[in-house]
Amino acid sequence: MEYNFRAIEKKWQHSWSESKAYRVGINSQKPKCYVLDMFPYPSGAGLHVGHPLGYISSDIYARYKRLKGFNVLHPMGWDAFGLPAEQYALETGQHPAVTTAVNIASFRKQLDNIGFCFDWEREVNTSSADYYKWTQWLFLQLFDSWLDRNIQKAKRIPELIASFEKEGNAAHECPGDRSLSFSAQDWKGYSEARQREILMHYRIAFLAYAEVNWCAALGTVLANDEVVNGVSERGGHPVVKKKMRQWFLRITEYANRLLEGLENVNYSEAMKEMQRNWIGKSQGAEITFRFEGSDGEGLRVYTTRPDTIFGVDFMVVAPEHEQVAKITTAENKTAVDKYLDYVQSRSERERMAEVKQITGCFTGAYVLNPFNGKRIPVWISEYVLAGYGTGAIMAVPCGDQRDFGFAKHFNIPITNILGAAFDGAEANPTKDAVLQNSDFLNGVPMRQAMEIVADKVEAMGIGKKQTNFRMRDAGFSRQRYWGEPFPIVYKNGIPYAVAESELPVELPHVDTYKPGEDGEGPLANITDWVNIDANTKRETNTMPGYAGSSWYFLRYADPSNKEEFASRAATDYWNQVDVYIGGTEHAVGHLLYSRLWTKVLCDLGYIGFDEPYKKLINQGMIQGSSRFAKRLRFMHSDHKPEADEIDPITLPDNKQVFISSSFGDIKIKHIIELIREQDASLAEFLNSMDVNYVIESYIHVDVNFVDGVVMDVNAARKWKSDFENAIFLLQDGQFTCKSEVEKMSKSKYNTVNPDVLVDKYGADTFRMYEMFLGPVEQSKPWDTKGIEGVHRFLKKLWRLFVDEQKGLIVKDGEATPEELKILHKTIQKIDSDTENFSYNTAVSQFMICVNELSSLKSNKRSVLEPVLILLTPYAPHIAEELWHMLGNTTSILDAAYPVFEEKYVKENAFNYPIAVNGKTRTELSFPLDADNAAIEQTILANEVVQKWIEGKPVKKVVIVKGRMINIVV
Repeated sequence: MEYNFRAIEKKWQHSWSESKAYRVGINSQKPKCYVLDMFPYPSGAGLHVGHPLGYISSDIYARYKRLKGFNVLHPMGWDAFGLPAEQYALETGQHPAVTTAVNIASFRKQLDNIGFCFDWEREVNTSSADYYKWTQWLFLQLFDSWLDRNIQKAKRIPELIASFEKEGNAAHECPGDRSLSFSAQDWKGYSEARQREILMHYRIAFLAYAEVNWCAALGTVLANDEVVNGVSERGGHPVVKKKMRQWFLRITEYANRLLEGLENVNYSEAMKEMQRNWIGKSQGAEITFRFEGSDGEGLRVYTTRPDTIFGVDFMVVAPEHEQVAKITTAENKTAVDKYLDYVQSRSERERMAEVKQITGCFTGAYVLNPFNGKRIPVWISEYVLAGYGTGAIMAVPCGDQRDFGFAKHFNIPITNILGAAFDGAEANPTKDAVLQNSDFLNGVPMRQAMEIVADKVEAMGIGKKQTNFRMRDAGFSRQRYWGEPFPIVYKNGIPYAVAESELPVELPHVDTYKPGEDGEGPLANITDWVNIDANTKRETNTMPGYAGSSWYFLRYADPSNKEEFASRAATDYWNQVDVYIGGTEHAVGHLLYSRLWTKVLCDLGYIGFDEPYKKLINQGMIQGSSRFAKRLRFMHSDHKPEADEIDPITLPDNKQVFISSSFGDIKIKHIIELIREQDASLAEFLNSMDVNYVIESYIHVDVNFVDGVVMDVNAARKWKSDFENAIFLLQDGQFTCKSEVEKMSKSKYNTVNPDVLVDKYGADTFRMYEMFLGPVEQSKPWDTKGIEGVHRFLKKLWRLFVDEQKGLIVKDGEATPEELKILHKTIQKIDSDTENFSYNTAVSQFMICVNELSSLKSNKRSVLEPVLILLTPYAPHIAEELWHMLGNTTSILDAAYPVFEEKYVKENAFNYPIAVNGKTRTELSFPLDADNAAIEQTILANEVVQKWIEGKPVKKVVIVKGRMINIVV
């Protein structure tokens, strides 16, 4: 009976599906374990072998914890809204709902083919109205909430209104407009429109005007990292800055809690540092510098070094700053306007990353140093961003490299706050440096000066101590169709929440996805849907992709609930995700947003925990192993090799010539003779053209028709039309390619479809090979050739149980000490490695175990059954098949995990090196409990020892138990 993996895997996949083997519910008799993957966006390209790496990792862990007695939640779903689906619809003329459904079906089939233990009854789809009804409901909770800074918790807006009616906003500084101040009487006198405008400055989900990256061709606002050199990363379309009304989440209010929460989760230190840097907490002071010629108006700056105020030589304001137009003088307006046009074409990422190019423009305005009255010029420059701090900085060239470079570039005089004349070289004052030329700070160390200046700023009423964060409020609007509609209506222009009874606000069907007027989303074109009545209109933006992914882990806990997003009983039981696995591309944005939503929901009492994920594992990338065919282009004899322009000879019928990379240096004459063997007329043509030399280039070819580096030429001809009539010059009957490790991508033709490998080798082989490639967290190149070794291992495992002629050969009987030692060493290693996600070394241990048992010709049930249970998380199909062949009637999925017993691996003897006068001469094995007299008697009688003693009297025998023995003569 041979190992028929295809039949075995289909059989058990069907059986597990029919018996609902992976269905899970609340079971208070067992400890719970929640294992979650970052759910995929179902693209039309389907899975390649790089995608399942994280899924296999989580699947192994989920199965392992189940065998350990845990009640395991391991669900899967689809992050199905987003711009890619809408763009694909635009390009193909299909509705995104149709393409998304097709893609989901394709993904589901591929995942099932690999044998994952997902509870598909808990499947979620963010683009389903049953799901996004609750995304909309959760948005309304954010809209109806504000953060009470006094207790650092979210509260309901009606509580804030009650506070305003009693005492105005004296107890609650306005986060959206810190200058806002009003009494209870003021509040009561405001119109409803004004009251709602004020409340908008407090809401966690709020509406505001903001400058965004608008791409008319794509009909949407783009994130900063989606814009490169003034054009969209997708398609290369022009992008301009535009002020638009947008929804935001006030994540900055939770900045401190997001930082503190990192101390309570098991993320890698690198991941925590990425989040800390994104949040960017800093301590400093806000200071107002009065404009020259103005009685009260000033420029507000934030600085982490208020002690350097006497070294301020100029101000730099973000080009988008609201005061730029007002302060620019008439004689500088033309230059400023020209500079503003330039900045419009620059993405925020480019502006932040640029360090070599220094740009800026003088506004003509001056501010006055509040301590000494010094006139300070005000410049604008792209390296200052409106969204960071106050959008303006005080520049201290003697203490900051970028300020120093700016001052030198524009010939701005530099003040040295540390001493006499500035010598023209950059200074970098330390906190221990003693200040000079700084009025009341003269002689004060800088570390003390910081606090002194901050206190004086507050005492003078020109500023205050301030904690700032680099992180900005999260944009929550998208001008596109394929996303969640906002549950918001505008009555006479004022936004109101839709009644919960009217949810979901369903996404209407459209036949065109062109943007609306003035940058509105495509929904703006559906006037019947937008205009509820003469005074009431719907919001036409849709939510971003991260709306549905911020809370999906909670819906998995109670996916069929029609009354609420998830019951408290379900979320209390399943609680936090114990292990969350996904790629680093979501390391900052998605995690921060999900953590924010969780904290708000906890504050409002909907769940009992404020961090979504206990442990996070970021799997590495499986890189593609690309293959390249060497192409030859023939050059005229009068062409110079060093020439910049290449003008190759055009071959008849535009033929191309490729040559095996196995050829070394080869002369043109030899190349033409090789061509002659396939196409005599082409050879004659090249001879007539007086070819001087060839230019070699490498062209990507599909790895799926390259075995190692040897390409199937016939497959290549069928692959592309320009390969069909090409000349392929073989060496020894083979055409070899060059190989190179690159990112796995369709454009590089280096993707490998897991379906092909599963069909050829089986799902169990594929699963184990992906893990065998290397540590889960590390990136590693894919090499299909290595999969053969893992497949041979499973065949060898099969032969421990089954003989092809005799059938099952497993028998009862007591295991030998040697067999028990192999078994328990394997139990110990696999248990530890699986718990710690060291899957590559676990696979190695399985191979060692099977090799050792094969050497012993071990086929005892008492040894092989536990090995099958250990193997189940890694290769569930073969394990289940052999388990039932052994006569078991219940599933191996529910078997008890083997228990490691140290007594079986404990060494009873030691192989001692035997030395004579300090030089090792032989080795002898003795029981660890042997007494010294018996050991001494045995070694002195040994022939090798007697030879080296040479008949001399033995002075003493030194025995160090468990280490060594030395004979002194």
